[in-house]
Amino acid sequence: MIEVLRSRENLISLAVGFVFGIGLAISGMTQPGKVIGFLDFTGNWDPSLIFVMGGGTGVYMLLYQLIIRNEQPRFTSSFQLPTSKVIDRPLVVGAVIFGLGWGLGGFCPGPGLTSIFSGNVNPILFVIGMSAGILAAPKVEGLLIPRLVEPQS
Repeated sequence: MIEVLRSRENLISLAVGFVFGIGLAISGMTQPGKVIGFLDFTGNWDPSLIFVMGGGTGVYMLLYQLIIRNEQPRFTSSFQLPTSKVIDRPLVVGAVIFGLGWGLGGFCPGPGLTSIFSGNVNPILFVIGMSAGILAAPKVEGLLIPRLVEPQS
């Protein structure tokens, strides 16, 4: 464990994650009632999270354009960008499952993990369920989505 923490890249990741968690807590994203209120268009709709999402998206769009101009990132050896631009069934099904979990539980992964320290049992149950889903996903995916088999030569 100590060796992992000595890595400059891992320490920077830890610091960025900590700042991200603080931002989630300040913005109210760790409060399921706030998230569910945002998703409740027919009842008592709370549009305040639009500003959180818009602010985060705006900062990301600006900084991405500045950072990607560099030949390599400042704190690691290479950029890790997605190469696929295909919108396929696994992507759509995963997005739907993520959205359902977010809407039903009031948490997405970041706020769920941040909220486990709140003393409330709900985020702990959410993280246990999320972890079970992460562990089960490869097995379920293998059953539901046939893989292409390369011909053996």
